[in-house]
Amino acid sequence: MTAKIAYDEVEVGTELPAQTFPVTRATLVRYAGASGDFNPIHWNEKFAVEVGLPDVIAHGMFTMAEAIRVVTDWAGDPAAVVEYGVRFTKPVVVPNDESGALIEVSAKVAAKLDDQQVRVDITATSAGQKVLGMSRAVVRLA
Repeated sequence: MTAKIAYDEVEVGTELPAQTFPVTRATLVRYAGASGDFNPIHWNEKFAVEVGLPDVIAHGMFTMAEAIRVVTDWAGDPAAVVEYGVRFTKPVVVPNDESGALIEVSAKVAAKLDDQQVRVDITATSAGQKVLGMSRAVVRLA
């Protein structure tokens, strides 16, 4: 599988389709089981508050994974991502209700690089706060 987006058809400033990802406590439990990360800040409200958090928070790696989906969906191939990094700036707080939280993700092409690659800058927010900083991916296009 290769990227479906052609390098020659992309310009700096191209905006990728934005997406919103819901996160509930059930989502966190499923992620904990899949990842093996059972840190109680991700499922135990009492513990999370005792250690100074406002409530249970989503796993950082889960948040990071949801954010890159905007890029992989756009490129059409997860293997097109050759580099990806973020800074965790704020936690995604997940209340214990049927709505949970939302991670809102947008992205745009910030630079065209050599070898059919582009740098994509990603913005991820939750509850109006930026939850990832310096979120960037390098993607090899067709």
